[in-house]
Amino acid sequence: MHPNDGRVVSNFIIQALQGKPMTIYGEGQQTRSFQYVDDLVNGLIKLMNGDYDMPVNLGNPDEYTIKDFATVIHKFTETNSTIIHMPATTDDPRQRKPDITVAKSKIGWQPEVAVDEGIRKTIDYFRKELTETGEIIPTGPDAARPKPDMTGGN
Repeated sequence: MHPNDGRVVSNFIIQALQGKPMTIYGEGQQTRSFQYVDDLVNGLIKLMNGDYDMPVNLGNPDEYTIKDFATVIHKFTETNSTIIHMPATTDDPRQRKPDITVAKSKIGWQPEVAVDEGIRKTIDYFRKELTETGEIIPTGPDAARPKPDMTGGN
């Protein structure tokens, strides 16, 4: 996962690990569903190796409000960041929750990695990225992921 891809997971984690304000757009009542990449890959493998060739949702139906998700990230990163609210964007969907009924019945798939476990693994990943690259600006016109110093510090 790229640290400045503009997604809520990377934004919240990067902001929290750097002690920057965690930004929620609107009141944070819009919902999202999150899944760890291993589950998606396993679902794709099952789909490719199976006989079912129609559309399938490969997502995690566990639904979180953005406000609750920010609180979870805040807790797991043990940050001193504040959570701030910015004006809502007009194109932000109110709800995202996949229906995985077809995935369960046709290819025998459902997510196995608990959201909390996936968040902890992702936090560990971004913590390592920050150690190796320095400050990351997650979104906006100045989004940046510094390159490691390959000169040995000279």
